[in-house]
Amino acid sequence: MKLIAATCLAGSLVLAGCAGTSNNNSSSPSSSSSAGGTGAKATGSATPVYPRDSLSPLTTGQAQSQSVVTLAPPVDMWDRIRRGFKMPNLDSDLVRDREQWYSSRPDYIQRMTERSNKYIFHIVEELERRNMPTELALLPYIESAFNPQAISSARAAGMWQFMPATGTDFDLKQNIFRDDRRDVVASTRAALDYLQKLYGMFGDWQLALAAYNWGEGSVSRAIAKNQRLGLPTTYSDLTMPAETRLYVPKLQAVKNIVANPQAFNTELPLIANHPYFQTVTLTRDLDVELAAKLADVRLEDFRALNPAAHKPVLIAAGTPQLLLPWDNAAVFQRNFDAYSQGQYASWTAWVVPSTMTVADAAQRSGMSESDLRAINNVPPRMLIKAGSTLIVPRGARVKEDVAAVVADGGHLSFQPEIVTHRTTVKAGRADSVASIARRYNLKPANVAEWNDVKPNHAFKRGFSVVVYLPIRATVAARAGTGVAVGRGHAVAVSAKRGAPVKASPRGTNVVKVPASSKQQVVREKRGGTPAKKKR
Repeated sequence: MKLIAATCLAGSLVLAGCAGTSNNNSSSPSSSSSAGGTGAKATGSATPVYPRDSLSPLTTGQAQSQSVVTLAPPVDMWDRIRRGFKMPNLDSDLVRDREQWYSSRPDYIQRMTERSNKYIFHIVEELERRNMPTELALLPYIESAFNPQAISSARAAGMWQFMPATGTDFDLKQNIFRDDRRDVVASTRAALDYLQKLYGMFGDWQLALAAYNWGEGSVSRAIAKNQRLGLPTTYSDLTMPAETRLYVPKLQAVKNIVANPQAFNTELPLIANHPYFQTVTLTRDLDVELAAKLADVRLEDFRALNPAAHKPVLIAAGTPQLLLPWDNAAVFQRNFDAYSQGQYASWTAWVVPSTMTVADAAQRSGMSESDLRAINNVPPRMLIKAGSTLIVPRGARVKEDVAAVVADGGHLSFQPEIVTHRTTVKAGRADSVASIARRYNLKPANVAEWNDVKPNHAFKRGFSVVVYLPIRATVAARAGTGVAVGRGHAVAVSAKRGAPVKASPRGTNVVKVPASSKQQVVREKRGGTPAKKKR
């Protein structure tokens, strides 16, 4: 008992000493530092801050319940998305109309949601990292039905539907080898950058979405118009095109279905809360089909993860990383390192040294003309301009991969192929090869060759001189001959007034020469070809 009593007494003394110290510090905050005890300077912690006003008790009415963050991980991706909803809900007849539209098409929802299985984990990860609303992960359902190969009639591409100019603004590379507007990772980064920018401009997610669809300039002008009229400037109050008017209601409808699929008699497929793909570094140029084979994945699945690569070969200098299913990345790396059956790439890039026809380019690259057109998307009746880059077969002796400067700047440019038609004109007094060439803006050497004469040859009056005139060019405008070009054939016009004369029969060329030369108008059937092919 004595021991217990002594212990209690000692504890009382300690408590009394602590209370005394506390009171002293409260009455004289500076005493602790001046006494050299355990003040702020001694401990290195911040100087304590004391309230200036008297304290009042917290009443019951001021207390509010706070939501408790669960420690359980999300069940699946749908659960994870629901937990990140942050945007204000839109309640309107248009929303209910879109809810009805989607819920009455279960097959469409099933296809969209199953397609999103490959991409949505990455999108949600990026949204959470940026502290953005996870409703935005549903936006590709509205834009492209989660199809990274989607192309609109206005040339918007990818699952986020970037226009070419906007893609360039957000560093999405677009060249003959790849189109990053379709790239899963690059386009997602650009889309979230753009949405963040728009939210910073308007301070409202619904207006930001309207600007994503309609353009920030259009939304800004609509807001300014309402402000001048003294009207509200919310999304629902602005005058906008029908597509933009339905844009947010579509997203809200999909959000409502994801939030409560049972209420809409909808079943969402299971999407695990786990990354679908991982990146693999590409160190050599590689055929797309070989890449899929080495990864042991179907070609269509490989293309679905790497939709930006729209050529048969992947250029390492321009495509530094591949996306592969999570469990196939290690398989690819192991098979790639062990591959010893020849070249990794059977295609390479060739920079065209001079403007040439498709036939000439095909001959020089060892391809058929049809194959070269198909692989490089060359339209008909076009010449390939100098400096263009073509995908061509890679010879066995070619050891080097495509250089970075070609991979980054590869482009393909065309110019119209000039189609010529054989025509004869009557030589006038003192006409020569040189004078005929000047009259029709031709090269004297060509005129001499077509007529099998020397370049300094003088024609007899009335001689039928053969010339090949471009059907798509207005020779009259350049040579002063009074020849205009109609739809597919030359049309003669008056040399004095420019008034049309009677049209020539279909399938003939009509060349009207100046009246001063006293030459005739000669009609000749189309279809003739020179002895040596000239363009």
